[in-house]
Amino acid sequence: MIRSLAVAKTGLEAQQTMLDVVSNNLANLNTSGFKRTRAVFQDLIYDTVRAPGAASSQTTFLPTGLQLGNGSQVTGTSRNFTQGTSVVTGNTFDFAISGPGFFQVLLPNGTIAYTRDGTFKLNNEGTVVNSDGFPVQPAITIQGVTPETIVYARDGTGTALDGQGATQQLAPIQIASFINPAGLRAIGGNLFVETTASGQPVVGQPGINGLGEIAHKNLENSNVNVAEELVNLITAQRAFEIASRSISTSDQVLQRLGQL
Repeated sequence: MIRSLAVAKTGLEAQQTMLDVVSNNLANLNTSGFKRTRAVFQDLIYDTVRAPGAASSQTTFLPTGLQLGNGSQVTGTSRNFTQGTSVVTGNTFDFAISGPGFFQVLLPNGTIAYTRDGTFKLNNEGTVVNSDGFPVQPAITIQGVTPETIVYARDGTGTALDGQGATQQLAPIQIASFINPAGLRAIGGNLFVETTASGQPVVGQPGINGLGEIAHKNLENSNVNVAEELVNLITAQRAFEIASRSISTSDQVLQRLGQL
């Protein structure tokens, strides 16, 4: 019975983590560029009482053996980078990426972070920055042109009209891709940083070498599927209840043994 209590405990902990992951997905339903995650489960090490294939006599072998599991654990969270739906905002400094890729922003410590959230603004120096004031990289400065006339093409090149109505070229938008985007580390604020698992970024012009294209005056919605997350929530809740029932049953058996 001690084993069953310990095994059920690991199940409760694993399903609690599952609930945490699902709750975070639902909490970010309206977060621009958010990518949903799922909990990855793994069974724990087995206690081998009799090994499969062990000799049962001089000429015969055990067909299955006897192995007792010790429960389960969550080994990681896998992020799903499928495309979210795009919504037309009409805002001059809203951008979405259609396809693979990330916008680049410069953190205060000099590190480059990556994001799918293209909700950008102008700071007091005319530099394009994200919602936290981190400048987009390569830097884009808007000066001497009318912001309402800014147009960015799907390849990241931009133009605008100056005060005399002449067309001016703007700094282009470049995006980055990773061989394993699931290996990026989320740091909050819709930002990711590279890791050894993600590999180094490949920076280039949108629409070239497999990179996504720019959709100006659009934003990418979260790719969270409410129906799927609610099903996952119910599944985790029922699994939690079953693990709790295992503990209750084990407790009842132990109580009965104590009365003998």
